[in-house]
Amino acid sequence: MRHTEAGDPDCAISQALSVVGDTWTLLLLRDVAGGTHHFDALQNGLGISRKVLTERLKGLVADEVLEKRLYHPHPPRYEYHLTDRGRGLLPVLVALQDWGGRYVLGDGTLTGTSTADSAETRRVMGLVGRQLPEPSLASVSGSPVDAVSGAHAWTVLYCYPGAFAPGGPGGNGHPPGWGDIPGAAGCTLESCTYRDRMDEFAARDAAVYGVSTQRPDQLGAFAEHARLPFPLLSDAALELAAALRLPTFRASGVDRLKRLTLILDAGRTIRGVLYPIPDPAGSVEDALALLDRLTPAG
Repeated sequence: MRHTEAGDPDCAISQALSVVGDTWTLLLLRDVAGGTHHFDALQNGLGISRKVLTERLKGLVADEVLEKRLYHPHPPRYEYHLTDRGRGLLPVLVALQDWGGRYVLGDGTLTGTSTADSAETRRVMGLVGRQLPEPSLASVSGSPVDAVSGAHAWTVLYCYPGAFAPGGPGGNGHPPGWGDIPGAAGCTLESCTYRDRMDEFAARDAAVYGVSTQRPDQLGAFAEHARLPFPLLSDAALELAAALRLPTFRASGVDRLKRLTLILDAGRTIRGVLYPIPDPAGSVEDALALLDRLTPAG
């Protein structure tokens, strides 16, 4: 890994900026995290010159933020993927998106939702047609899991800020001020409504998963407390949030997913999105209706 003497050599912020301290580098990492791995695709997506892109990729590989993987031997062609060091930057990307949405595109209000005409909503609705990344979520045991197994025609991923079991890991309830954050409350009601209507999802050959950034042990405690018949998955590492640029907000020192629902087909393609969700329980009926609209007649 390269080391620079520019700036304050003892300041971690100064040294980190020497690696990722320009716009192109951060946008490049954003796109690689989102699943764009080929040089030409990165160039087209960013509108960057080949020379600048080559320089940035070379530097990020030297700094062990990206790694090259040969995918075509003659002539040699490489994919670029995040290393463990690179994945350590995902919370930085999520924080920048959250800050930009709140303070640059927004009015500074802390919120767990959005409006139907916001830039954030347009970005989320634009996920239709995207592929779900390779397994990046964790089960309640902490092991990686793929939400789309191909065993069902449809997969419903409902993302939510946080639900807590009384007396469970991390405290006896919601963080302070939770009820004052628009869109934060209602996670238990939403999960229990999915629980009570699972037969209707099964009739549509749809698997259901709940996703949040809570720790696996917290999810396990809540799933047991609420007697949920479907899995809860953890994006505590923020890999899914960064890959799909899902909207987040920060409460009590934790980056939390805003409430949204993704409908995926067996080929991992996002076919439908519900966002924003003003009514947590009503979103379950909306998911069923969306499945019906997406399912071919006959």
